[in-house]
Amino acid sequence: MTLVIKAEKRTELGKNASGRLRRQGFIPAILYGEKVESIPLILKKKDLIGILKSETGENTIFRVVFDSEERDVMIKEVQINPINDELLHADLIQISMDKPVRVSVPVELTGEAIGVKTEGGIVDFLLRELSIECLPRDIPEAIKVDISNLHIHQSFKVQNLEVPAGIKILHDPGAAIVVISSVAEEAAPAPAEEVVEAAEVKEPEVIKKERKKEEEVEEEKKG
Repeated sequence: MTLVIKAEKRTELGKNASGRLRRQGFIPAILYGEKVESIPLILKKKDLIGILKSETGENTIFRVVFDSEERDVMIKEVQINPINDELLHADLIQISMDKPVRVSVPVELTGEAIGVKTEGGIVDFLLRELSIECLPRDIPEAIKVDISNLHIHQSFKVQNLEVPAGIKILHDPGAAIVVISSVAEEAAPAPAEEVVEAAEVKEPEVIKKERKKEEEVEEEKKG
């Protein structure tokens, strides 16, 4: 069943008008889409927060109703105050249920890797979200990756994924999603002593070149 959110058209624009809306428990928003005119809207803050906190989050498909119109939409982007995490603005995009959309979905790791359990490795989680393309109704809540059979130094790549028909992964097939690394590989760079030693070896060479250049200049002057 599709979630329905009531909205109103926004007639007052600008920073001051947006501030008043937020103080009253509303969020300014804009609805746009392919071959449709952008429409400024007003949404209830609690409705937007409810969608963002749901299992599908920003990938939730819902219907926004205003002035006797109904549009199937998704949240394209939200602006949040970095200081107090207050919602400031929302961009909604109109969708067609029969046309593919591009979204990002989280990766969920399952199982315990052999390389961690018995070989002393650690999980290096590289791609926590995947960009996909599919019909709106086929958007998964997450893409699961079973790492149980991974040994140390092995990786699970995009090309190893088994996804349902109709879902296209928009990443390089060779990109690693997760790698089982050894603790040594996660260690810090070379000790400071080695860096100093390298610098000490290099510096005399530079000095020799400078001295040679000075001697050549002096010879030219004498000549």
